[in-house]
Amino acid sequence: MTITPPALSVFETLESEVRSYCRSWPAVFDRAKGAHMFDEDGHVYLDFFAGAGALNYGHNNPVLKRALIDYLERDGVTHGLDMGTTAKRAFLESFQNTVLRPRDLPYKVMFPGPTGTNAVEAALKLARKVKGRESIVSFTNAFHGMSLGSLAVTGNAFKRAGAGIPLVHGTPMPFDHYLDGQVPDFLWFERLLEDQGSGLNRPAAVIVETVQGEGGINVARPEWLRGLADLCERRDMLLIVDDIQMGCGRTGAFFSFEEAGITPDIVTLSKSISGYGLPMSLTLFKPELDVWEPGEHNGTFRGNNPAFVTSAAALEAYWADGQMEKQTLLRGEQVEQTLRAICAEHESLGARYRGRGLVWGLEFDDVTRASAVSSRAFELGLLVETSGPQSEVVKLLPPLTISADELDEGLRTLARAVRETA
Repeated sequence: MTITPPALSVFETLESEVRSYCRSWPAVFDRAKGAHMFDEDGHVYLDFFAGAGALNYGHNNPVLKRALIDYLERDGVTHGLDMGTTAKRAFLESFQNTVLRPRDLPYKVMFPGPTGTNAVEAALKLARKVKGRESIVSFTNAFHGMSLGSLAVTGNAFKRAGAGIPLVHGTPMPFDHYLDGQVPDFLWFERLLEDQGSGLNRPAAVIVETVQGEGGINVARPEWLRGLADLCERRDMLLIVDDIQMGCGRTGAFFSFEEAGITPDIVTLSKSISGYGLPMSLTLFKPELDVWEPGEHNGTFRGNNPAFVTSAAALEAYWADGQMEKQTLLRGEQVEQTLRAICAEHESLGARYRGRGLVWGLEFDDVTRASAVSSRAFELGLLVETSGPQSEVVKLLPPLTISADELDEGLRTLARAVRETA
C-alpha cells in the first residue's frame, strides 16, 4: 500500500505541538469498524492499537452502538453529575451481577471523573485519607497518568519532567524482573521499611500495574504479586492495582489480578470500561475504606450516562457467559506463536517477546528498531505503537473481538515489517 501524507495544515498551524500519535501515523482517519480504520483517501488499516486499550470491543461495536442510539433517540439523560439515573442504575446492577458477585469482590463503586488519571488521583487521595500518611510506593517504569498526583507515581522521566514542579510523596521500588532475579523479591523494600534510618516515610499504599503497558509490556509473575499483597498486609499498607489498561479483559480475566488470586484494597478502571471509547472511569475499594464525606471528591463529567449505557451493554454481551476470557486466551496463544517464530527468525537482532492475553511486546537489542518496525507496519496498513522508556518495544494491543483471520493478517504484516527493517 502506498500512502501519500495528507496536507495537515490545520493540524500543524492550529493544534498544539503536544500532539503525538498523528506524527507516527500521518493520515486523516474518517471511519472505523471492528478491527479496521479507514482514512479519508480510502486506505484501510488493521488496528492493533485499539484506542490505547480503550476499544477492547472494537470500533463502533454494533451491539453497543445500538444500545447507545436507542438511548439517545429516546432523549435519555446525557449529563448527570452524580444524580441517580436509570442508566447509572442499570450499569451498577450489571457490574455487580456480572463482574463483582461472580468473583466474590465486595467493592464499593466510585465515579471519580472521566479519565484514568481521575481514578488514580481518587485512589491516592483515599489511601492517604484512610491511613493518615502521605507516602505512596510505586514501581520502576510505572505509568499511572498525566496529572500531578499520578505523575508522582509514574517512572518515565520525560513525562515527569512535563510537570514543571517537584513531584513529591512518591517512592519507586524495583518492579518484577527489574534486577534480573539477582536480588530476592522485595528485599530492598522490606529493608527500607524495617530501618528507622532509611529515610522512607511509612507508606499509606502501594500502587502497581500487573502488566506495565506504557513501561514496555513488563509482566509481573503471579507469585510476585502475591508476595506484594502479603507485604502490604503485613506492613499496614493499602494495595492499589491500576487496571486502567490491563483490566476489562485485556489479559484474559476481567481483572488482570485474578490470575494471581489476590484481592486489592483499591482498583482503578477506565479506558475500556465504557466499551465504546466514551470517557468513563471507576475507583473500586473495599467497603471499610469508604470514608469519603459527601462531595469531598467530585467532578463535572463523572456522570457520563451514554458511557453507562454502552458499558452495561458490553458487560451483558461479553461477560455473562465466560466466553470472552476463553477467546482472549486463545487469541493470545496465536500471537505468542507468531512472536516466537519472529524471534527465532531474527535471533541475530536479539529479538524477544513477552505478554499476556492480548497485550504483547516485541523488543530488539537495537532500541531504535521498534520505531522503524512501527513506521513500516503503518506503511503496510497496520497500526502498532511503541512503548517503554526509549520507545524500544513494539506494542500489540488488538481488539479482544478480533477474528482469528484478522489477527493472522496483522501478525503476518508485523512479521513482514520486522523482516523489511532488519
